[in-house]
Amino acid sequence: MRLHVADHPLITHKLTVLRDERTPSPVFRQLTEELVTLLAYEATRNVRVSEITIRTPVTETTGVKISEPRPIVVPILRAGLGMLDGMVKLLPTAEVGFLGMVRNEETLEPTTYAERLPADLSDRQCFVLDPMLATGGSLGMAIDFLFDRGAQDVTAICLLGAPEGVAAIEKQVAGRDVTLVLGAIDERLNERGYIVPGLGDAGDRLYGTV
Repeated sequence: MRLHVADHPLITHKLTVLRDERTPSPVFRQLTEELVTLLAYEATRNVRVSEITIRTPVTETTGVKISEPRPIVVPILRAGLGMLDGMVKLLPTAEVGFLGMVRNEETLEPTTYAERLPADLSDRQCFVLDPMLATGGSLGMAIDFLFDRGAQDVTAICLLGAPEGVAAIEKQVAGRDVTLVLGAIDERLNERGYIVPGLGDAGDRLYGTV
């Protein structure tokens, strides 16, 4: 597994505002979109392209375009939906699929309740969106789901991660082509499985249901 933790003052600044419990949902949503666009810049560094010839107002030249089959972006519902606009703003030609997952607050184990994805993901670059990498259960299940559909190249983008979650994903995806892009790695998980210092429940803060 390749791990990339974005080290940029703009990302750290925006994360600081996200962490603040006083930040209202509209600002939280806007900052999440901006953060994801910054993280997506790093996450798409190895997106597949093919060479094309175009004509500028001056002469003919060679450039590149996003290769077929197009990449697919997969937000994990519900919180991952808040990251989608920031991702497709940078990668507008990508297709979008969905995975609905929920975590049992007692066992901390995830379950899948919905999916909308192509039956065959072979030769597709997949980008998974999940704001918080805590225990790694939901993200790990999502990555397994994509590889079971034939995916061979998966990149996960998270705003924050805990060391426990990073270690769990690294162990689970051994031998697979997986990249993990994070805005920051925090200190630890607490007894409830929340990231410390973290930013609380990303879904609740995105949609105002605290």
